[in-house]
Amino acid sequence: MKFDFSHEIPNQLLAKINDISITIKREDLIDEYYSGNKFRKLKYNIKNIRDKGFSRLVTFGGAYSNHLYATAIFGKKINIKTTGFVRGNELVSLEKNSTLHFCNSKGMKLVYLNRSSYKLKEFSEEVKMYLIRNPNSYLIPEGGTNSLAIQGCKEILTKKDSEYNTICCAVGTGGTISGIIESSNLNQHIIGFPALKNEALYDVISKMTTRCNWTLEKRYSFGGYGKFTSELIDFINKISINYKILLDPIYTGKMLFGIFDLIKKNKWKWGKNILVIHTGGQQGINGVNQKLLLKKKPQIIIPKIF
Repeated sequence: MKFDFSHEIPNQLLAKINDISITIKREDLIDEYYSGNKFRKLKYNIKNIRDKGFSRLVTFGGAYSNHLYATAIFGKKINIKTTGFVRGNELVSLEKNSTLHFCNSKGMKLVYLNRSSYKLKEFSEEVKMYLIRNPNSYLIPEGGTNSLAIQGCKEILTKKDSEYNTICCAVGTGGTISGIIESSNLNQHIIGFPALKNEALYDVISKMTTRCNWTLEKRYSFGGYGKFTSELIDFINKISINYKILLDPIYTGKMLFGIFDLIKKNKWKWGKNILVIHTGGQQGINGVNQKLLLKKKPQIIIPKIF
């Protein structure tokens, strides 16, 4: 398996609103399975695993985790064992969860952790014992964020992206935006749109970069991680229909909704030439649509190109 990605990622002009140009970098087109920032985060971690001869990759994620999904397919491709510690009781209904079902089909060992143990991650007794029984394991944090992940995310921006004065990115654990900040030009402003409520996020990112050309726009988490509204789903469907770009409601949908909303309300206070990073994550849409179907609410439209 090759880890050097040489295809040029297209920048697609999305819209012009109030003299502000919005272009989207289609990182979601890197690969069908491990697209966007998950490829970037895992690239150098996988290389390190192979170089140092680890026999198992161990990591963490929620029920519809993009990170678990990408890790499972990477493990299958390079023939390394993978273990995913899953938050909550979702394993009870494995067949009903498309993400976990996929991970299981690719050979990932899924281990349930209750919520209190999951908060402790590798410091929980369950994970400690597992690592003792599997001593040649390589541990990657939840979301894949570590120094090697940031190294990979530095490669998202290229020389041609210097023409944009504002870069927007959805934020989870902070690794992707940290890599983007580190590789940006100092005259560019980086705006992160957190997908969850995390008051410590600013401090977390500050520890991963010494630069100050960035801001967190916290008004568009829609109540927290994995939460969304009918208004957000409607917006995602309009983008899908009008531009044939599929957004997920956990990360990219919230970010783009926020950008459009701020511009239309004349509250956009940054540069007028915006580059939006599409970090992938579409695999989680099936799970979201299952929830919407049960609630008898409109689902996310998936274009025929997917």
